[in-house]
Amino acid sequence: MATGESFRSLAFQFRIHHSWVSKIVKEVLESIKHRMLSIYIPKPTKKSMQRNAEDYYTMWNFPNCCGAIDGKHIKIRCPDNAGSLFFNYKVFHSIILLAIVDATYRFVAIDVGSYGREGDAGVFAKSAMGKQITNGNFNLPAPTALPGTEMVQPFIILGDEAFTLTTTLMKPYPQEQAKNDKSKSVYNYRHCRARRTSENGFGILCQYFRVFYTPIAVKPDTATNLVLSACILHNMLRNYKIPCPEDLDTFDNRLPTKTLISLTPSNAKRSTFQAYNVRDKFKEFFNSEQGSVPWQEKIVDRLT
Repeated sequence: MATGESFRSLAFQFRIHHSWVSKIVKEVLESIKHRMLSIYIPKPTKKSMQRNAEDYYTMWNFPNCCGAIDGKHIKIRCPDNAGSLFFNYKVFHSIILLAIVDATYRFVAIDVGSYGREGDAGVFAKSAMGKQITNGNFNLPAPTALPGTEMVQPFIILGDEAFTLTTTLMKPYPQEQAKNDKSKSVYNYRHCRARRTSENGFGILCQYFRVFYTPIAVKPDTATNLVLSACILHNMLRNYKIPCPEDLDTFDNRLPTKTLISLTPSNAKRSTFQAYNVRDKFKEFFNSEQGSVPWQEKIVDRLT
């Protein structure tokens, strides 16, 4: 996983047949999954979700946020007789890793192994993780007032435009609306600033395990175990990371503008008025004296 080398290349290095390398890798992946999953990616509890929300407010200035969700296409070799099931819109074969990431880039919950042709919203809707969030069984804390106000808001998870807006899953305002409303642009900036933890988490995962930079030449079931094991080891490494004093003091204010494209939600359902109301209240908070940050106006003016 660390190097991304083929089984035959590893066979030359360790002087064993590549078939034995394949067998050893599969057994190690199974062992990591069964012995370490409950330790490093435990089931979310209200206490852990509350701690995640505190970290998001301290580090990313977003209150009542328990995580950021996003999907990543993991490149694999085309399986035999798979047709177009694993062929995605990026024009390669893949399985999907759908993950919720906390403020320090650790994986809170993951779903691995869906067909590459599916979208994030479709994978979310059918996954156990998505069903628990939708049904209110994900152990999110009870609604509480935003800092410095009496505005009671539920605890939420941040997603991108591909997801459906609900009372527990927030997504940005459409770009056409944000262009004509500065308060919505401010919300979108604050939303995307906190949500990028999921993108950063995937980037760190790929730096830890170089196997994700090339198509994984194993069967889909083995690739699923490999991705799951990599996420477990990622959390283990993040837990023992020595923090740098500059980690909490520096951030990049520059946001991409020319690379942004409008996304058409896939398998998206109509959002409820309650969900719109929750997002509007967060927008009001971020534009108020209690919830604003000194640099947000400068960033929004630069983008517009």
